Amino acid sequence: MPESRLAIVLLVLVAAGTAALLLVLTHLLGRVRRSRVDMTPYECGMRPYERVERHRFSIHFYLVAMLFILFDIEAAFLYPWAVTFKEFSADKLFVLGEMFVFLGILIVGFIYVWKRGALEWE
Repeated sequence: MPESRLAIVLLVLVAAGTAALLLVLTHLLGRVRRSRVDMTPYECGMRPYERVERHRFSIHFYLVAMLFILFDIEAAFLYPWAVTFKEFSADKLFVLGEMFVFLGILIVGFIYVWKRGALEWE
């Protein structure tokens, strides 16, 4: 048992050391000066405006991105459940009921977002 703990401690130390080394190297070898072009926002291949600080991007960009991530993560939970469903021998109805609750919450959230007009693009 102590050998497995030693391996975990060594793995954490190596990961932390690698992260620290990369941060230090980036700080030492990176560019010091930032130009005006480096500081302008870049959005989906659109050309940056002359006076970026006066222009505001639409919130729909970010709302659609967050909704995509939300529903993508929820869909990603369906795959492992479907793969391991056969292994639940005694609790199949319970696991199926839990998945219906999960899908019900997903569908209610989707209908709410749809009714609020978050998926409409103007």
